[in-house]
Amino acid sequence: MAEFETPGGSSGEKTRGRTTIADGVVATIAGIAIRETDGVHSVGRGASKAMGAVVGRVGGSSGGGRGVKVEVGEKQTAVDVDIEVEYGIPIHELADKVRTHVTDAVETMTGLEVVEININVFDVHIPGDDDDEEDSGRSNARVQ
Repeated sequence: MAEFETPGGSSGEKTRGRTTIADGVVATIAGIAIRETDGVHSVGRGASKAMGAVVGRVGGSSGGGRGVKVEVGEKQTAVDVDIEVEYGIPIHELADKVRTHVTDAVETMTGLEVVEININVFDVHIPGDDDDEEDSGRSNARVQ
């Protein structure tokens, strides 16, 4: 969790208050920046990916930080993320774009220096490889 003290005015005050930024806030900012990067199909895997899909449908919570882990110090932060990329996108170029978007968003919104962004590409999404049963309305269940 990052804490900042705001300098006081000319009246000799030491500070005008303290601002605390929770780790989850940084994770949410980073997650949104990652999802907004063209070529990223999804963020997180397994339970975090499924939970993100459910939260996205229910509303009331942004869920932007799901699948994103951060370490936040007093002035710096590091980000770890698992992503699934779209087929045909040069992964090394996409990783550079993700790092740029996350750094810009986190540093602009929080004032923290982003010192490291570790990206784990765990899968490649192939168009048309989604669950066709959901889209067509057909079910392969044995019992209805």
